[in-house]
Amino acid sequence: MLLAIDVGNTQTVIGIFADEELETMWRIATNKVDTADELGMKLRQLMLAGGYEPSSVKGCVIASVVPSLANAWEACIHQLFDVNPIACTAKSAGDLFETTYANPSEIGSDRIADTVAAKQIYGAPVLVVDFGTATNIEVIDRDGFFVGGVIAPGLETSAKALFSHATKLPAIELADPGSVIGKSTAHAMRAGIVYGEADRVDGFVRRIWRELGYQTPVVATGGLAEAMTPLCETVTHLNPQLTLEGLRLVYKQCNRTF
Repeated sequence: MLLAIDVGNTQTVIGIFADEELETMWRIATNKVDTADELGMKLRQLMLAGGYEPSSVKGCVIASVVPSLANAWEACIHQLFDVNPIACTAKSAGDLFETTYANPSEIGSDRIADTVAAKQIYGAPVLVVDFGTATNIEVIDRDGFFVGGVIAPGLETSAKALFSHATKLPAIELADPGSVIGKSTAHAMRAGIVYGEADRVDGFVRRIWRELGYQTPVVATGGLAEAMTPLCETVTHLNPQLTLEGLRLVYKQCNRTF
């Protein structure tokens, strides 16, 4: 079995693949001060609760946007499974990831994984909207090249900024308010934050289409994708497992067996 780990700023997504099928996916909170031992305890508990023995893991691939956790996860995997994990990078993705960037090493590993999977599943051109701590948009042109994209504050990040700077406004659940005209303070805030995010994404996508000169499929992924997809007019596909699938493909590209 293959273990795929996507370490984000807010959540860490862990998946277990048997051959090419994603059998299990867990989301846990990212704690940026976790040690290798603490990560190992969490991972072991998840696996045992899911009926997986550590000895069944034959390979691992990791995407991390949290530098302080990259080494901790690597040590954890080595200790727990006696496996050296592969780091998802533009280099390790090889021919699966083509880009016009002058410095591919600066591209986030999650963006690389999303691009690899989107091309494989949906073809090119395609856009990926990743709803997480940041809202990322990855642009893959009709020639299959990652040509860049957008990195913007995510839904929860924007909400927390509003709550922290407007002391009289309450923290609220970020759910579809049902109508744009708020009938209470909380309703008005939900409309502004949630619909504002949906319209912002649609605006970005339409601007990107104008720059490209053609329209594309748009794939939504990330922790908030299921909530936001129905509210976005330009999103055509929902795939919460997209990043993990990209990691699996990068692992396969590196000619490891599991």
